[in-house]
Amino acid sequence: MAVVAGLVFALVGQNTALAANASPSFFRSVETRSSNLKPFKKWTRALKRYVKERSKVKGDCKATKLNQCHYKTWMTFLDSIRGKDKWSQIRYVNQYMNQATYTIDSANWGKKDFWATPGEFMAKFGDCEDYAISKLISLTLLGFKEDELRVVVVKDLNLKVGHAILVVFYSGRVFLLDNQIKKVIDAKKVRHYKPIFSINNKHWWSHRT
Repeated sequence: MAVVAGLVFALVGQNTALAANASPSFFRSVETRSSNLKPFKKWTRALKRYVKERSKVKGDCKATKLNQCHYKTWMTFLDSIRGKDKWSQIRYVNQYMNQATYTIDSANWGKKDFWATPGEFMAKFGDCEDYAISKLISLTLLGFKEDELRVVVVKDLNLKVGHAILVVFYSGRVFLLDNQIKKVIDAKKVRHYKPIFSINNKHWWSHRT
């Protein structure tokens, strides 16, 4: 997370000229939107790998690496909640993904910061942004719209570390899906996160508090 956060602090400086267009946002911040995703290579590469793995995933169900049974289990789960209301889907996806064991990137990939696809996450587990990505793609597959979902990189003011979560815009409110918090919670109730940036498939937002 430190690598990504450092990149965005530099990018925020580039957005200073757009400050007049900043809008109120979650976590008591104001946000400025950009459509330039080129600097976010870990994010865009993860999305590209996800598209490929959906069509090429193979293997036997006893394998420890990415294979069809991981996808089959995931897809079966999504199909089981497809007919439920959106609020139930949000809660079930959060609960399902939070069952995964937290594993740091250096142990999984030998890298300080690696953004994993859902298949990579389910095969080897992952850290905070990997939970968030898998939740975002799960809800997208259930029919949630692009502008309803964002991965958000924050600074945890309690632990003094970078962290990533998913926010969902639902019924006029912003809800937080966090691997560190068991239940889905209204973002207004969370006081210890300082947002750095948020991102989805089309845009990213810098946040100032």
